[in-house]
Amino acid sequence: MSTDFPLLQNDLLLRAARGEETERAPVWVMRQAGRYLPEFHKVRAHHSFFEICRTPALSCELTLQPIRRYSGLIDAAIIFSDILVVPQAMGMVVEMNPGPHFPEPLDTPADVSKLRAAVDVHKELGYVFDAIALTRTALAGEVPLIGFCGAPWTLFSYMVEGGGSKTYQKAKTWLFRYPAESKALLMRIADVSADYLVGQIQAGAQLVQVFDSWAGELAPHHFREFALPALQHIATTVRAALAARGIPAVPMTVFAKGANTALAELAAHGGYDVVGLDWAIEPSDARRLVGDGVALQGNMDPNMLYGGRDAIEREVRRMCESFKGGRPTKGWIANLGHGITPGVDPDDLRWFFECVHKYSANAA
Repeated sequence: MSTDFPLLQNDLLLRAARGEETERAPVWVMRQAGRYLPEFHKVRAHHSFFEICRTPALSCELTLQPIRRYSGLIDAAIIFSDILVVPQAMGMVVEMNPGPHFPEPLDTPADVSKLRAAVDVHKELGYVFDAIALTRTALAGEVPLIGFCGAPWTLFSYMVEGGGSKTYQKAKTWLFRYPAESKALLMRIADVSADYLVGQIQAGAQLVQVFDSWAGELAPHHFREFALPALQHIATTVRAALAARGIPAVPMTVFAKGANTALAELAAHGGYDVVGLDWAIEPSDARRLVGDGVALQGNMDPNMLYGGRDAIEREVRRMCESFKGGRPTKGWIANLGHGITPGVDPDDLRWFFECVHKYSANAA
């Protein structure tokens, strides 16, 4: 796969991820290639969700849409895909109708035998790698490209529950009734996820993020027992694999939504360069918890984008002041505290970007 890509013109994201001081905070938003954009719907009208994920040209087009619309305001692209391609690669059927649905979830540990004994990520997920390479070229160096995967606990939950859940009763029953089998499956998911991230980096991803969307559903001690070891395994495995192949390391981000009690441990022992924050913690408090050893990402409440321009500006200013703490902007990537939602007016997101540029900038 070719790695002769156009020279990167905007490395703000990568510098911030390495903990460096930056002239302003780089900014992007989770789910930025998504349903709030009219141009997304024009493509989606003619293709199923996973058809888009599996078609590199379509994935590339959706990835580029927010970059075109917000050119000069947005500092990263994130490849259009879905965290559930990993369970698919492991042999599970996943449907979108409209939300994720697994017709045959893992009801008991015996069902793990239905999964593929070994997963060749290049065979099963090569379409993502092709989309990344295509998109890196199409970006022409305007901004870095982010790759991603779901965290093992979040993927485990989907695979056992059969879709989204309000109670996580089935997934937690597994953890508490079958702890050894649960840990084995979590590590199996972690191995595939690590291979998948290495493949994305080989294909051209310049930063990778691990999304643990359901981390906050676990008690702190259960997060430490079940979720954290798998997250650590991904980080160490990816770094070791890259080093063994002579591939330069890229920054790695972990976003454990709702697990704010674990921030200090994630920062000190997680193995990641960047720790993502949801909106339920004050940025200055998060910085005190994690110290200066990692960069932070976040963390405006996505629903602030419905509050009107005055509210958005007020909240962005407050967020910037809290992250900066009276010091120059350093080691911070501005983002929302979770993904952007479908009803947002694209012009209000533009205003969010403009406000981040204004209030995160260091004085000349």
